[in-house]
Amino acid sequence: MTKHSKAYRAAAEKIEDGKLYAPLEAVRLAQATSTSTYDGTVEVAFRLGVDPRKSDQIVRGTVNLPHGTGKTARVLVFATGERAEQARAAGADIVGGDELIERVAAGFTDFDSAVATPDLMGKVGRLGKVLGPRGLMPNPKTGTVTLDVAKAVTDIKGGKIEFRVDKHANLHFIIGKVSFSDIQLTENYAAALDEVLRAKPASSKGRFITKATFSTTNGPGILVDQNKVKNLTSEDDAA
Repeated sequence: MTKHSKAYRAAAEKIEDGKLYAPLEAVRLAQATSTSTYDGTVEVAFRLGVDPRKSDQIVRGTVNLPHGTGKTARVLVFATGERAEQARAAGADIVGGDELIERVAAGFTDFDSAVATPDLMGKVGRLGKVLGPRGLMPNPKTGTVTLDVAKAVTDIKGGKIEFRVDKHANLHFIIGKVSFSDIQLTENYAAALDEVLRAKPASSKGRFITKATFSTTNGPGILVDQNKVKNLTSEDDAA
């Protein structure tokens, strides 16, 4: 059994067991129960009513968080020539062609997102065993296989994040830092929720989002009412 710190136990006592909190109220409670001595991360986890083993029930996509994540993503771009220069000009952290592909094949994964031009995907595709398990494989569906590498880099640096359901039917999002305002965090959550609902597979039957939980770095989980999808920053719901 996990033994929690005194600070964690004190924070957990502020949360009513089993209660579903309105998003704005949950955000405020998450901020109030953060136990980190530094500016911790605020995350949301969704449990989905899908079977990830079925290809037609894979939930994936991207979302542009209106207030970013509070972290500047480290972006790698597989590109050569003019496209490589465009990626560097847009702020890409690591850019290269064959030599970079070999470096990643050898195990280099010190980056948060990867972008590739279509002409290199034949070679980049061979990196599936390295990039796939980490959710870093470029994909045209998420806008990370593109000729417009500058836009892709700018979007990612600006707060665009990718999501994909895991084998346990969970989705995890970073929605900002504890130091964000409660409205900023709630608006980021609203953007993530909207995109997840938009990504619901046609083959998914019954309740799609079965559980939503907020948490901070090393902080306790807070159940969120996943049925609230509109007017999330309303003070009426947070009362």
